Amino acid sequence: MTLGSAAGKMPKKKRENLSVAQEIDGLEEKLTLCRRSLEEVTGRLRTEELSPEARRALEKEKNNLTSRACGYERELKSLRRENCKNTLLSMAIFLLLLLIYVYWTM
Repeated sequence: MTLGSAAGKMPKKKRENLSVAQEIDGLEEKLTLCRRSLEEVTGRLRTEELSPEARRALEKEKNNLTSRACGYERELKSLRRENCKNTLLSMAIFLLLLLIYVYWTM
């Protein structure tokens, strides 16, 4: 499995009309693929006898996958925080409307 096909690309800061939940789902999928690729590379490094060049290439790929996974995790943390804020805002608006309705009907 190659680095590009297995792990995908880092998420772009510009959003494409996706909800935060959809972005989280997509990023979790990319993170899962990246971790799978990282496990494969790590396994190959441990089990296969490799030439020095091949070992360096796999080490480089492992480092790249590790940094990519860290980036995905940071972005996920940020999106989850944003999702929590959106949920709290929605609840606050709902409660405000409920209070207005209760006050108006009394």
